Amino acid sequence: MMTKLTKAELKTALERLPDWALAKDREAIVRKFKFQDFDDAFAFMTRSALLAAKMDHHPEWFNVYNKVDVTLTTHDAGGVTQKDIALATAMDSYAAMSGGK
Repeated sequence: MMTKLTKAELKTALERLPDWALAKDREAIVRKFKFQDFDDAFAFMTRSALLAAKMDHHPEWFNVYNKVDVTLTTHDAGGVTQKDIALATAMDSYAAMSGGK
């Protein structure tokens, strides 16, 4: 089982992920992605989904056209773990590959 990051560890991790923020209502990290169109958003989600399946760690996300809102948390740990940070880092890379911001 993954261990929840301490506040200091989470702060350090978020310094390396400047587009991610703490969720206001729970122990999670969130980011809003925006792409040129639906195809780019879907490509991003496909890449992310394939990695998430390999990691056995699945994002909470919501997609409308060119926007994808993502929430990451590790339910078993009751908060953000290194798995969330690793998936967020990969999602940032996938977004860049798909022209997202």
